[in-house]
Amino acid sequence: MKTTLVLNPKGGAGKTTIATNLASCFAAANLPTTLMDYDPQGSSMNWLRLRPPHAAPIHRANGAPERRDRLRSFESHVPSDTERLVIDAPAGASGMLLQEMLERAHCILVPVVPSAIDLHATANFLRELASWGRVRAGSVPVAVVANKVRRSMPAYVPLEQFLQAANLKLLARLIDSDVFLRAAESGLGIFELDENLSVSERKQFTPVVQWVEDRRTPLPASEVVNRPAVYSMARSRSA
Repeated sequence: MKTTLVLNPKGGAGKTTIATNLASCFAAANLPTTLMDYDPQGSSMNWLRLRPPHAAPIHRANGAPERRDRLRSFESHVPSDTERLVIDAPAGASGMLLQEMLERAHCILVPVVPSAIDLHATANFLRELASWGRVRAGSVPVAVVANKVRRSMPAYVPLEQFLQAANLKLLARLIDSDVFLRAAESGLGIFELDENLSVSERKQFTPVVQWVEDRRTPLPASEVVNRPAVYSMARSRSA
């Protein structure tokens, strides 16, 4: 099982967008996939409820804190045959809940909205994350995805400076697009929409999928550049 944690302490960074599109890409590639939602708001769980019957199956796991009317240990079960586990973390996670998610992770994606307020909040969090043992040792890699990027400002100098100071990799810039919203409202991912409608968004998101997969099985440099494996499978599935 390969576990990807999508994490940012600030709300509105687009964690659910990253998590659902990553999970749907894996599922479309015929990989047994579980999407786990630790957020009490349940945005990822709601997306799964909207998912149409013809779409590739994704197992749901609700990791949100227990309430009187639900048993967390039952709802958070991850099937033993799961090959890809994607975790959608809540805003403001801390303490034992944050520790539980971190202990599960093989890699961490941090979505960031390129604005001064969001960058400041994320920078403080990343400094704390860098001190965590497995991240400090390099066994759990961390990368950043710029989300909700304005078409009029695809490059944002403070973001570049932020990444350089934190010594972090920018995987992708996801343009603020109605296609991501359309996919979310239909319970699908961009790799499951008509390719003619989502070609630009697929191209933007491919480096995210590729990086996650490369954390599992390192590829020769030529293959990393030319063959995003899971993306190719997703395209053939949706054709």
